[in-house]
Amino acid sequence: MSTGAILPSKLTQFALGAQNRFGGILVVAGVLAVVGLAAPHEILQKSFYAAAAALAVLCMMLFGLVGVHVKRQKATLATLSDFIDKDAVPSFLAQADGAILSSNQAARTRFQAQASDTLAGALDRTVADPAGILFRLQARADTEGFAQEELVTRKGHIRVGVNKPGSDTYVWRVEDVVVAATQHDGPVLPMILVGRNNAILYMNDPARDLVGGRVTSLDRLFRTMPVQSGAVCDIQGVEGVTQVLVSELAAGVGRKALYLLPPGPPSVRDDEWNVFENLPVPLLKVGADGQVQAFNLMASNLIGVALERDVHLSDLMEGLGRSITDWLTETLAGRATQHTEFLRLKRIDKEVFVQVTLNRISESGDPTLIAVLSDATELKSLEAQFVQSQKMQAIGQLAGGVAHDFNNLLTAISGHCDLLLLRHDQGDPDFSDLVQINQNANRAAALVGQLLAFSRKQTLRPETLDMRDTLADLTHLLNRLVGEKVTLTLTHDPVLLPIRADKRQLEQVLMNLVVNARDAMPNGGEIRIETQCIRLKAPLNRDRVTVPVGEYVTVHVSDDGIGIPSDKLQKVFEPFFTTKRTGEGTGLGLSTAYGIVKQTGAYIFVDSTVGVGTRFTLYFPVLEHRKSEPVAKRIETKKPTGKHGDGVILLVEDEAPVRAFASRALRLRGYTVLEADSAEAALKTLEDETLNVDVFVTDVVMPGMDGPSWVREALKDRPDVRVVFVSGYAEDSFGEAQMKIPNSVFLPKPFSLNDLTDTVHEQLH
Repeated sequence: MSTGAILPSKLTQFALGAQNRFGGILVVAGVLAVVGLAAPHEILQKSFYAAAAALAVLCMMLFGLVGVHVKRQKATLATLSDFIDKDAVPSFLAQADGAILSSNQAARTRFQAQASDTLAGALDRTVADPAGILFRLQARADTEGFAQEELVTRKGHIRVGVNKPGSDTYVWRVEDVVVAATQHDGPVLPMILVGRNNAILYMNDPARDLVGGRVTSLDRLFRTMPVQSGAVCDIQGVEGVTQVLVSELAAGVGRKALYLLPPGPPSVRDDEWNVFENLPVPLLKVGADGQVQAFNLMASNLIGVALERDVHLSDLMEGLGRSITDWLTETLAGRATQHTEFLRLKRIDKEVFVQVTLNRISESGDPTLIAVLSDATELKSLEAQFVQSQKMQAIGQLAGGVAHDFNNLLTAISGHCDLLLLRHDQGDPDFSDLVQINQNANRAAALVGQLLAFSRKQTLRPETLDMRDTLADLTHLLNRLVGEKVTLTLTHDPVLLPIRADKRQLEQVLMNLVVNARDAMPNGGEIRIETQCIRLKAPLNRDRVTVPVGEYVTVHVSDDGIGIPSDKLQKVFEPFFTTKRTGEGTGLGLSTAYGIVKQTGAYIFVDSTVGVGTRFTLYFPVLEHRKSEPVAKRIETKKPTGKHGDGVILLVEDEAPVRAFASRALRLRGYTVLEADSAEAALKTLEDETLNVDVFVTDVVMPGMDGPSWVREALKDRPDVRVVFVSGYAEDSFGEAQMKIPNSVFLPKPFSLNDLTDTVHEQLH
């Protein structure tokens, strides 16, 4: 299988095939020439001669091109062959069909007993199903350019890798992976290689000796299924039923290696523990008092520097929910219902979770425990992410529902307070109390608005914004917020593209971030706000979020404060979570900012180092088609100038206090008000064709038929009636339904007396 022997032969076959085809073309040209000689007319003779000459010239040109191609292909393959020949790892140069073009000295030495013209044939006695493995790796290399996979074989672990340097050429490397359990300078442990459907693909010699021969499936070997890693199981051995401690190790796609370890009895002495020292499974020997008596290298790497002899297990891990000593005692006594637990290591450098399985053994008549550990950090991280997403979704739904009910209550409270204020002037002793009630109702309304912002159910008024103008308008207020001890610095990108967002809500986000930065620096410092326009050429993946490719305006808010500990960093956007003392914060500032940013379609990230500072980064997508959409300016709506009291209003509201206030407020302005407590009652009222109604004022969410549904039904007979929808939910929750109803506006709860009457007046005029 030498380089010089195989490489030219493949190219020669290609060249000979091409020559045969071109020879056929020349034969056709000769036939045309002969036919031309026998042609009766001179014109036909010339035509056949011309065709024969053209085919001959074409044949010579193609033959020349083939020669050039063969030379180039030969040079390329020769270069690759020289390259792999110097590699100490067994390497092959093969075609797409698996035919070997070249192999280096290491490959010829390693696979001399399996000489073959194909790669699958060369690896046939090394790995099980080599054709399937090679096909899978080659398919990945076709799309990614490179692929590799680690496999467990009868002689140990190997890593098979493939590169695709050319269109029809592949470079394969078969590299040994050093695993202590398979080295021959120590004891070789029984190992079986298991594939899909519990089929046993391979058994090493110690495993065959233990079982008494070759077994093809797990259910023929183990008496109880399924087989659990870290558990002591019964197997059908050569001397009858034998107990083994099973340790599982991943061995490639869809495969696993099961090591059959001694279970422990009758004793496990320290000198015998050396057998376990280099096993690829973290193991601990724990005494009845919970003290660690021995451990192997993998356990030391997993637990860290805190692991040493005579340290108590509770000093290494936590999170059981009860005393670890009690768990050990119950296991030793045989009373434990669950031998496997998920615990958190007490490592200060990083967060690590482990799955611990305890197995009772006897050592010189005394009970001892063998703990089999496996790293469960990724599993617990995914579980925590799922629980967190479920919790945030539940809190969001709760916040939205609570906000709706509170908005109804606040509408009634602030509305009736407005009615009382109409009957009291500033000289009245009750006037100040009424003002206090009204102000606190407004504060409660602002708090409810924060809940809606977190649950992303608030009403946004997006417009085209320039971030520099927004910050310029906000600078004066921000300087007042930070105080005298803190310096506020703004830095802008010279070219900032416009974005689309609600200016008022965006200002709320920036104020919340600046206030948090100020509170993180009680002794003063500097807050830096930086804007920048960037283009992501590849998706940005962080914090379980993917920011797509595109242009973004970023806003960085940085401080030099005390920082946020890593265990609290992932909770800063949760509602009611705060690191401040009681009474200093509600814990809604950052959750509100998070909700507003997400509802806007933007992204927010936080980085923090304790003692160094914190940095919040916001990504706002750049507005597309910005040339056709000029930057909008907020226009103050003029108050209506006409007189009230010249219309008939049909008020539909299922909340009696809200309906009572709205009815009195409208009547005070001179309107004629018809009341209904449900959509069905409203439609019943409208059955009177002689009744003239100018405006429908209706709640959106009601028992039975909702607001938009009954309004659409009513407008069939009264198409000119105008509509005012009121709701404690966000307008976006039914925006599509409202847009399909002509002459309709939205009034969010809680609303004041003037808000209601002015909105109705605008609809009438």
